[in-house]
Amino acid sequence: MSTVRELLSIDPEGADAPFEQVRHQVALLIESGRLVTGERLPSVRGLASDLGLAAGTVARAYRELEADGLVTTARGAGTRVAPRAEADGALVEAAAREYLARVRALGVSDDRAIQVVEIVARGDD
Repeated sequence: MSTVRELLSIDPEGADAPFEQVRHQVALLIESGRLVTGERLPSVRGLASDLGLAAGTVARAYRELEADGLVTTARGAGTRVAPRAEADGALVEAAAREYLARVRALGVSDDRAIQVVEIVARGDD
């Protein structure tokens, strides 16, 4: 199996900040099952070095992943993928936050964004 380091890539010219790129890519790896419950993520310093980022950038991504319930961090045990039951709700919430951020950037109101989701869910055109 590929290591996390091999699966991540940072686009320095990308629209998203590097910490957000790390957070998003790790979240997708968890959601897709490429990273499984209990799997240990690389150390903050190690991943930062491999990706050419500051340690604080990776630390912020890990903190946000933990806040989303996708990973857990314990002294001595490192950062590990959280059990799926915790992660599932967090993934939905993280996706909703990401969707709202993107539509807000387009100038769409929250009410309209919710309306669009309801229309899409019903299959209406």
